[in-house]
Amino acid sequence: MRDLRLKKWAEILVHYSLRVEKGEKVLIQGDIGALPLIEACYEESINCGANTECLLGHDRLGEYFMKHASEDQLSNTPFLKQYAVENFDCFLFIYAPSNLQAMTNISLNRHTLASKANRPITKTILDRKAGGEIRWCRTHYPNAAAAQNASMGTADFEDFVSQAGFLHHENPIESWKALGKSHQRAIDYLSEKKELHFTNGNGTDLRVNIEGMKWVNLCGTINFPDGEIYTGPNLNASDGGVNGVVTYDFPTIYRGVEVDGIELTFEKGAVVDAKASRNEAFLRSMIEQDAGAKYVGEVAIGTNYCVSTGVKDILFDEKIGGTFHTALGMGYPETGNTNQSALHWDLVSDLRKDGAIYADDEKIFENGRFLFSDWPGKELGSSA
Repeated sequence: MRDLRLKKWAEILVHYSLRVEKGEKVLIQGDIGALPLIEACYEESINCGANTECLLGHDRLGEYFMKHASEDQLSNTPFLKQYAVENFDCFLFIYAPSNLQAMTNISLNRHTLASKANRPITKTILDRKAGGEIRWCRTHYPNAAAAQNASMGTADFEDFVSQAGFLHHENPIESWKALGKSHQRAIDYLSEKKELHFTNGNGTDLRVNIEGMKWVNLCGTINFPDGEIYTGPNLNASDGGVNGVVTYDFPTIYRGVEVDGIELTFEKGAVVDAKASRNEAFLRSMIEQDAGAKYVGEVAIGTNYCVSTGVKDILFDEKIGGTFHTALGMGYPETGNTNQSALHWDLVSDLRKDGAIYADDEKIFENGRFLFSDWPGKELGSSA
């Protein structure tokens, strides 16, 4: 995909998403398969005068490590990555694994050990980000493996990624800014509310206490593509913050394992029942890995109407306009949710058919659309 879109993509990531400045320490971490975009971003960052380093990997290395490392090795926090997240100013993560099923046959215990080992890195990133000390962005470079996983041709998937990032717009940055302004109108309203109630025709009936929590506006800065507003449930509320049942309508891949048909029941903030039609044992093992994994760290509404179909990649799926998602595990400190866990697993529920969102019992969203015309909608980011 080394075409004109790559330069535009790199310019957005470096100048808009990360706002790289002269003299800053920038780390670009990515899979070797994403080299065309890594190279374009490296050039753009160097031209900004930033001190830029690259850390390249390959999923074959990760697969070997997960299969053959000792338990002590699996439990060891990667010290180079830990140093980087403690000392760099900007982080750009570019993923392009060549085999999305590489970790499928790894034992649950080994997945759990590796997940816990990376917890200090995730915590450092979130804490420094909440304190305004770092800027970071994650993006996924389209390749044949991702295209196959999405049941698309490679060229078609490249076009899908391009449109999801508004790269087909004449001025993508202005489009992201416009989406951000519409987000802010929704956030200003929701910030005064105490409870969100999500329902759909597939069995979702979930109440989330958001009293006193802060909302975050994602419009191309932290993820690319982007398109969501998120907060965290108030887990300290008398009702525990999250109650009810939620069905997740899109298959999800976490740590290389595909899980589908997920249904979770919450009482007083915690998962009390977990079901899945595929890989239920893995789902349960992730929820049971530590005390915080059974609680919700994030609740969000997807607003990118250029993403209309699931592709088994959470970076895209959680942004689908007309959906909402919750993340089990670690919360984002800037929202006020301080739940601690080695897990942060986003799961997406579809509201586009018989779906609704109520804020303090007022309906604000129906069948995939907000009911206010100046809130996020199709016209803000659609080629239509």
